[in-house]
Amino acid sequence: MDYYALLDMAVSLGYELAMAGAETYRVEESIHRVLLAYGLESEIFAIPNCIIVSIEGPNGKPMTRMRRVGQHGNDLDSVEQFSDLSRAICNRTPDPQVAQEWLELTRQSRKTYSLSASLLGHFLAAAGFGLFFGGTAADTIWAGIVGVLVGIIQHILGIIKTNPFFTTITASFLMALSAYALGAMGLTPNPDAAIMGTVMLLVPGLLFTNAMRDIIYGDTNSGVNRIMQVFLVAAGIALGTAVAFQSAAIVFGTPDDHYILSYSPTVQILASCVGCIGFTFVFNVHGHGAPLCCLGGGLTWAVYLLVVSLGGGDFIANFWAALFAGFFAEFMARIRKHPAISYLVISLLPLIPGGGIYRAVNYAVRGNMGMFADTAIHTAAVAGILAVGILMASTTVRLRNILKSQKKA
Repeated sequence: MDYYALLDMAVSLGYELAMAGAETYRVEESIHRVLLAYGLESEIFAIPNCIIVSIEGPNGKPMTRMRRVGQHGNDLDSVEQFSDLSRAICNRTPDPQVAQEWLELTRQSRKTYSLSASLLGHFLAAAGFGLFFGGTAADTIWAGIVGVLVGIIQHILGIIKTNPFFTTITASFLMALSAYALGAMGLTPNPDAAIMGTVMLLVPGLLFTNAMRDIIYGDTNSGVNRIMQVFLVAAGIALGTAVAFQSAAIVFGTPDDHYILSYSPTVQILASCVGCIGFTFVFNVHGHGAPLCCLGGGLTWAVYLLVVSLGGGDFIANFWAALFAGFFAEFMARIRKHPAISYLVISLLPLIPGGGIYRAVNYAVRGNMGMFADTAIHTAAVAGILAVGILMASTTVRLRNILKSQKKA
């Protein structure tokens, strides 16, 4: 057997998973299982920007392969495809050269949405969450249009490989400034709702979810690394919207603080489903998984509203909704034999505190530091509650699987 080819193939598989946005434990576990299927024990160390794999060669000497991982994507379909490939290799253990050919074929046959479909996704995501956050019909339409602007900016800056932090600042600035300009012209009665809906496109939902799952599975270094990236993106959103607010105040006058509308539970659930539909395009989800992800988002928000109607506060409602989203994702993963991350990240979207980030910044730039502190602390607490809900769901399922495997043994 060509051990060098086998090692290179396994590392390349892990690299593709990492580039698509897979969790660290999935990258390490996929490499480990593939090498174990060929009878090789391995030592694997993966962090968000590097993979190192070591095996023992036929002469007893260690063989090590390291590969640097670049900027991650949000390609959930590729996560599914390469996870399926790792299982196929484990089941059939072809010659390493043949496995490498399978890898190349999977890489070439990956599905991706066209730019127009991606921009449609940006429109639906921003419009759906614009309505979700209490915007009027006009706010919803304009939120979708501004969401398309964000998609175009991200596409152009992605082509020239601009730093993600700069991309976030630029997109959030132009997005917020456009919404304030539309408000000054009377086209959007509530530009704040339009901005909050569009901000959801910039909030790192996949990064946050992966950070929590990395920490859950003991990959603390990777989890902390991703959490810092989440904070940097949040800081970029805050900086971009703050500068846009000050610029709008100079050009158009200080934007008014508008009243947020309150819709019925049915409208909120439908709006969250529309927003989640948009994100299936943004995160490149295909096939039957797309409607199931949207269903998860709607049901998650329904659980939140149910807990609130029963007298629960915001924190306990977020906890139970996140717990439901976690179990829903794990259940769907086992039913369809695909990674849970696809279902989890989109199902959680209605709970992700994108509106809280914007409100905190808005209070800060208006000089209301008391409300800024309260909102910022509340937003951070909600993020923590979501992490606890995800932790409990994933840990419960993992313990159940361990106990089940022990009974079989």
